Amino acid sequence: MLQNLREKFTGWIAITILAVIGVTFVFVGGANFVFIGNNYAAKVDDIDIGIAQFENAYRDQIQQNPQLAQASPEIRGQVRASILEQLIQQRVIDNYIDEAGYQISDSQLTALIQGTPEFQVDGKFDMDTYLDLLATNGYEPTDFERAQRVTLRRSQLQYGIRGSAIMSPAAFRRYLNLAGEQRIVRLATIDPVIVASETAVTDEMIDAFYNDNPTMFQLPESADIEYVEIQRSQVIESVSVSEEELLDYYEYNKDRYTQDEQRQSSHILILAEYDEAAAEAQANDLLARINAGESFEDLAREFSADTFTAERGGDLGAMTRSQMMDGLDSAVFSMLESDVQGPIRTEFGFHVVRLDSIIEPGPLPLEQVRGELTTELQEQQAESLFRDLERSLSDALFDATELGALSAAVDVEILSVAGFTRQGGEPFGGEQEVIDAVFDEIVLSGEQLSEIVEINADRSAVFAVTNHYPATRQPLEDVRDVVRASLEAQQAEEIMAGKADQMIAMLDEGTEFTAAAEAIGATAEEPSIMARSAPDADQFVSVAVFTALKPAQDAPTTGSTRNGVGGYVVYSLEAVVPGSPEALPVEQRDAGKAQLTDQAGVGDFIAFVQALREDAEVIINDDVLAGQDLL
Repeated sequence: MLQNLREKFTGWIAITILAVIGVTFVFVGGANFVFIGNNYAAKVDDIDIGIAQFENAYRDQIQQNPQLAQASPEIRGQVRASILEQLIQQRVIDNYIDEAGYQISDSQLTALIQGTPEFQVDGKFDMDTYLDLLATNGYEPTDFERAQRVTLRRSQLQYGIRGSAIMSPAAFRRYLNLAGEQRIVRLATIDPVIVASETAVTDEMIDAFYNDNPTMFQLPESADIEYVEIQRSQVIESVSVSEEELLDYYEYNKDRYTQDEQRQSSHILILAEYDEAAAEAQANDLLARINAGESFEDLAREFSADTFTAERGGDLGAMTRSQMMDGLDSAVFSMLESDVQGPIRTEFGFHVVRLDSIIEPGPLPLEQVRGELTTELQEQQAESLFRDLERSLSDALFDATELGALSAAVDVEILSVAGFTRQGGEPFGGEQEVIDAVFDEIVLSGEQLSEIVEINADRSAVFAVTNHYPATRQPLEDVRDVVRASLEAQQAEEIMAGKADQMIAMLDEGTEFTAAAEAIGATAEEPSIMARSAPDADQFVSVAVFTALKPAQDAPTTGSTRNGVGGYVVYSLEAVVPGSPEALPVEQRDAGKAQLTDQAGVGDFIAFVQALREDAEVIINDDVLAGQDLL
């Protein structure tokens, strides 16, 4: 039994694992391999991919695919190579994006975050929910938002290329023929519950499995840490700006806030959609009534088709000439204050306009820029204070052997975190610089403090390790039930596969389908028509049936597959009914064309990244790549 497990990890199961992982690593390319002892896994155009970053990605893959822990060193070596290749391609993409100047605005980032359902309450963004969810997952908002910017920039490039793809009519026609195809099939289902009674897992088998797989059931390496941290946000909160400082700064910078001449005006709009002559006559009548003394505001509320301004008596607000619509701009900027003119023709209709005031060109008033200037001053002063703090921290670190001296030097408390792993942890998330600092060998040993770690432009910290816990294995008794369930599932899988092979052999010998199903304890169904896109179909069965060879004239095609609920299905493909494109709904045809076009775009993007990869100067540290230990 256990020998079968190990054998399968060098056969089709190993291939399956690599195929699953390979979905992520779709790009390939050559590399320059060198034997060096440097502290990077690879270099891409002189930019390092750190060893810790690579090893963390590898551990993540092992955690997501625990069966890899049982794989041979050769298979794990291929997985490591695939992971490093993915990191190289991400670096190549990021280098291109940086060079091309891709930018994500604050408004784009805000729209993404506020539009995320997980951060919403009753359909609206909720800040407390956002912060709580980030904290629960070990993220600081700054780190999370920076990661989203990276993702958005990569998406800009990817979807820009994918969006330019086209689909040929011939390829679309082939899709329509296949999409409408139907297949007549008989199914027999082997229920895993039925075969559960045939499994037999002993304590000896559990012990053997646990002993034969020493890399499984590992608890990660971790450390208890203490640290002192300085944050720019805390410095900004302590900065106050006096009125005198603000006035001086405004005088010095007011040329930055000059404005063009603006004119405050009001209008009454009469639409000219159906009867232009009648609209012009109505505008003339309103002008006469205003000149006779009637209230412009009252007439605007009653007659103006511009409902937005009508509520305010026709007030258009203050606008520069370039902000006004064609036709209205030349009229308003030629009028004197309190003048009323009309009718003025624009693309919307006829306007009666009054000039309410003229705002001369020049600097904006202080009150309009007070908030912006105050923030600038605070940030300038905070920058200086923050750098002073960093210098104080650096000076204190020169001779310090414990965090107390640093805490006193920068007047911050010593904080602590328990159980910080090589995957990170609160409050630093997966910040690689922090992980590298904590798990530096000298720091990890407790012999000295870390160097100052610039977590980002606004945060710096120094770390000390108080306790180090090497990776350990969970005791057998803690995982006995997990091993038992795994072995029972494996046995059930083998039993069901054997019964499926037995039934197929009976069918090949001429046994009737229902009789063959009854002989192995399976449940047979009557022949049915299976559509390729049936929404309620078991996807495992659907894929098997629609990838099976078409049956010969007198001999159905038989086969077996796992189904989506843990059982096995034996199928007999009786006939294939060709598709009729015209029978497909228009919506389905359009959706298929969009999907195929996007697939072509994905191919274009892969080719683009491949070209970038081939042009990049890549150096791979073969010593790091060859490492196989699972810590």
